[in-house]
Amino acid sequence: MGVKQGIIEAEGLVKQFGDVIAVDNISLSVGEGELYGLLGPNGSGKTTMIKVLTGQIRPTAGSATVLGINVKKDPVGVRERVGIIPEQETPPSFLTATEYLDFVGEVRYIPDVLKKADWWFDFLDFNDKRDVLCKDLSRGTRQKLMFTQAFIHRPALALIDEPLINFDPIMQRKVKDYLTGYVKHGNTIFISTHILEIAEEICSGFAILHKGKLLHTGTVAELKGRNEHLDEFFLSLVEKGPHG
Repeated sequence: MGVKQGIIEAEGLVKQFGDVIAVDNISLSVGEGELYGLLGPNGSGKTTMIKVLTGQIRPTAGSATVLGINVKKDPVGVRERVGIIPEQETPPSFLTATEYLDFVGEVRYIPDVLKKADWWFDFLDFNDKRDVLCKDLSRGTRQKLMFTQAFIHRPALALIDEPLINFDPIMQRKVKDYLTGYVKHGNTIFISTHILEIAEEICSGFAILHKGKLLHTGTVAELKGRNEHLDEFFLSLVEKGPHG
């Protein structure tokens, strides 16, 4: 009986921009039902890693599959299946929030998408912004809209770059509860963040990147079993550096 393949499998991934190696020989596996955190300081390669895994940019070397789909051979197929929230929220400026979600529904062939959108407008508390042009929305409201488009089709996997960065504390709590509930139904979430308190609170597994290199993979439960906190563990690794 073969080893079960993870929802995300990366092997020797490299992404180079000119002389800069943003992702340097990264291998990791994320299992079904995990809320997995990709952790690292700013500039560590987290955003590049998500862009590679979602087929937005091609890796320089190595391989990866997402939901069993090869990200090099079928990047569009990956993006069709997953939910994605980029670090910089970018809904089209010339559409209203409702028009944008209607467009998402057409692209993803989501039946009754505007009925589904009703729930999200209520849940994320931006009903009053339905008919406002995206260019006139606050950063927090654009984040709510991007969160909605990523989850409105109930993807088996969502990849989120800094999921809570533009939310106030009340909305952060609501979104964290949603994410932890979502994986309990067998779905998988892969987040990148440099906010270690969030990762320790909601993640099951994690990987630590620094200067493009993978320093560690493990679980939050393992740390708790050793009476360690993620922030202390993270800082001890990062201070040693990739060659420590």
